[in-house]
Amino acid sequence: MKALAILSMLVATAQAAPPALEGLPLAELPKQQLPAKGCAAFLWTASGTRTLVAMATADPAQLRLSLGGTITDLARASAQGDPSFGFARSADYGSGDVTATLDMTVTARGDIKDGASVPEGTLRLDRKGQDGVVLPVVGLIGCT
Repeated sequence: MKALAILSMLVATAQAAPPALEGLPLAELPKQQLPAKGCAAFLWTASGTRTLVAMATADPAQLRLSLGGTITDLARASAQGDPSFGFARSADYGSGDVTATLDMTVTARGDIKDGASVPEGTLRLDRKGQDGVVLPVVGLIGCT
């Protein structure tokens, strides 16, 4: 099955989100589209109700989050590890007083065309003057 079809089904099932997830500074992202070219990683919470919390794009290299209900794009500052589908094993993102680190395992699968799975990962969010949070994530990568 094409990654686009899988992503469309999963993203379309998202419900309206509360301002934050269980007391976290992150809120659910609304429906997101694949970029016109390149790949995007759609990341959901790994436990409980699957909630779309982040979307990373390979080009431009950025991470999209909803912080307190405001959609925020953080530019990639650095990456470590060999890239797969345009994503390194670990990447740091930041803008102003907000930084994030995304560590994820990218796994190519025979049943996903034009994409891959993210069976495990962590998203760390740090904001100046506030507690940092680490959230386990899983996801799918789709490419156009």
